[in-house]
Amino acid sequence: MDDQPEPARDPERRGRTGGWAIGTVAVVLVSGLLFVASAQSSQGTDLRPGRYDDLAALTQEEADRAESLQERVAALTQEVKELTDQVDDDDVRRYQREAKALEAPAGLRAQRGPGVVVTLSDAPDDVVDATTGDQNLLVVHQQDIQAVVNAMWQGGATAVVLQGQRMVSTTGIKCEGNSVVIQGVPYPQPYVIEAVGDVGDLTGALADDDYLQIYREQSDDPTIDVGWELELEDEVKAPAYDGLLDLTYATPIAPSGAGGADQNDR
Repeated sequence: MDDQPEPARDPERRGRTGGWAIGTVAVVLVSGLLFVASAQSSQGTDLRPGRYDDLAALTQEEADRAESLQERVAALTQEVKELTDQVDDDDVRRYQREAKALEAPAGLRAQRGPGVVVTLSDAPDDVVDATTGDQNLLVVHQQDIQAVVNAMWQGGATAVVLQGQRMVSTTGIKCEGNSVVIQGVPYPQPYVIEAVGDVGDLTGALADDDYLQIYREQSDDPTIDVGWELELEDEVKAPAYDGLLDLTYATPIAPSGAGGADQNDR
């Protein structure tokens, strides 16, 4: 048999084959490093942000955490009270009587009586989807809730409750995302505001408030349709305030060289 000529080798093809092999190894190594880095960063949790899309679940989680902290505060407050009651001192007993007399006006005692209930809510989904105007008009804002609360106080309310929380002089209302935070607890809409007091005076104050007149007009407008519901009740129950009473506020720092402590010394 005649010897067949050896086929010519293509050095260029060989080079390409070697490059693919090296590239494959590099991809495998990089992928492995990424998997390790991802595992270390997540520490067993989901790195995908999609898991936080459920805002209602997040709100409930924060509310549960705040409730747990409030229960802890209540337990410690009760412990302090019990220890104080054991002190045998005339001055201490006098101060205790004075403090007890102020509990009711400070909102530290439960109240019940005739009153009103106002419920505010965002516009329905179909209105939101169809709107071509300002979408800010379709949701309940902090100032809307505050206007109702202020009108109730103006109408002589002896107790005001928002989302089941007793309102006192130190209570703050603020919006965070699509919820309202009251005493550190986030609440989604609808917002229920209750007041104990003379029904005629309360409804009159709510009707006369200029801001709430505009809100009710928008509530009657089918293109806005934010929720407004007013109910007259024979008995409204207002629980005692059980949150913190301390005020937290900022303190200005004197500029360096102006007689105050230098910030570097702090």
